Amino acid sequence: MSRKNEIMKKAVGIDYTEFEREGVVFDYEGMMKKTGYELNQVREIEKKTSVGDTPVYELKNLTKLARKIGGRGKGARIFLKDEAANPSGSFKARRAAVSVYHAKKLGYKGVVAATSGNYGAAVASQAAMQGLKCIIIQECYDSEGKGQPEIIEKARKCEAYGAEVIQLTVGPELFYTFLKVLDETGYFNASLYTPFGVAGIETLGYELATWFRENENKDPDVVVVTNAGGGNLTGTARGLLKSGATNTTIIGASVDLTGLHMASDNQFNKKSFTTGHTGFGVPFSTNPDRSDVPRSAARPLRYMDRYVTVSQGEVFYMTEAMAMIEGLERGPAGNTSVTAAFNLATQMDEDKIIVVQETEYTGAGKHVSAQLSFARENGISIEIGDPVNQVPGKNIILPKHPSLIKAKELDMMKLKKSYIKNLKTDKGFSDDEIKFIAEEIRLSEEEVKRIIEEM
Repeated sequence: MSRKNEIMKKAVGIDYTEFEREGVVFDYEGMMKKTGYELNQVREIEKKTSVGDTPVYELKNLTKLARKIGGRGKGARIFLKDEAANPSGSFKARRAAVSVYHAKKLGYKGVVAATSGNYGAAVASQAAMQGLKCIIIQECYDSEGKGQPEIIEKARKCEAYGAEVIQLTVGPELFYTFLKVLDETGYFNASLYTPFGVAGIETLGYELATWFRENENKDPDVVVVTNAGGGNLTGTARGLLKSGATNTTIIGASVDLTGLHMASDNQFNKKSFTTGHTGFGVPFSTNPDRSDVPRSAARPLRYMDRYVTVSQGEVFYMTEAMAMIEGLERGPAGNTSVTAAFNLATQMDEDKIIVVQETEYTGAGKHVSAQLSFARENGISIEIGDPVNQVPGKNIILPKHPSLIKAKELDMMKLKKSYIKNLKTDKGFSDDEIKFIAEEIRLSEEEVKRIIEEM
């Protein structure tokens, strides 16, 4: 652990100290340029392994339902970018394509990733195409050896692509094991949070802007992004901005797991979602450098306009609705954004466009029935009623009517204040640090100074 910076430098090929400046300041854009790839080059890299250019569907039946609930003049048109069409079944193929390509270019013999699954499958798939070895490290069991069906399903997928999967119980040993494997193998760190991984998602934002201009003669009014570690939102937003879509509102969406601790052994299997939830989304927004690299390329507060949450029961309901009225059976992570977008659409004018920017593949372990059965086995009550009464870790409430689906707003200012608090300094902040913080959380320097004075 004391050698982590040395190990990371060797495993990523980036000396992060090169970007450090005074105090809390670092050169974010300089770090992002360190990939050496422009957006058009990333697109070419992804095309070589059939990643990207995924289809866009208009969810006409969900839109009709939203208009029925929203009332006269309400009900924005809902669109979806079907990222499940990527080789490994999720948008994370974009992140993996750039990382694995770069690893091969630099002469690494293999790649390593620590992930609960979708990204592991993406890295394993790309490694198979590029002829590299692959090791995936998963945190998937509690101390009694009980594993979540979704994570077990993802492990099977990783192994199907030829990866070695190291499975751990929940706890602090994940990062230690990750470092140890990197050190022993000399493989490339295909982290979710390197500039390579986030640059890979910029193409998604670019494709959205291009498709809507070509087909609807306008940019999307709103793009909803499932938010966990922040890379999905960061990359999509950067791609949209690079395409000139500066007026598109970016809304993060997570499953509300308030009250559950992600590193708790007895609470590990009390949740039905392994990603796209507040247990990752909130802490990685307010403290992005808690990731497995010294400086994370995922900085969601730089780009997020609003942040909403939905409940587990609402997402399960919408997963079924997607299959039954749109003919699209997809996994839960992407459907988190679908759930939020559905409710948001009921509040928007009918001439507006709201876009769900990802889907993921589904499988036996990801299916609603498997998730709810596992929840029952772990003492969770499954009910039908009003999701407002759902308590994470106690019950899952499927809405008895779609009008009960409500995306709840998180207080963005509270998140921004938490970001400042997490910087932890007793010395105060210099003018350069104030300027950097303002860029990180999209406030004026005067607003940042006022928050600091009030803390």
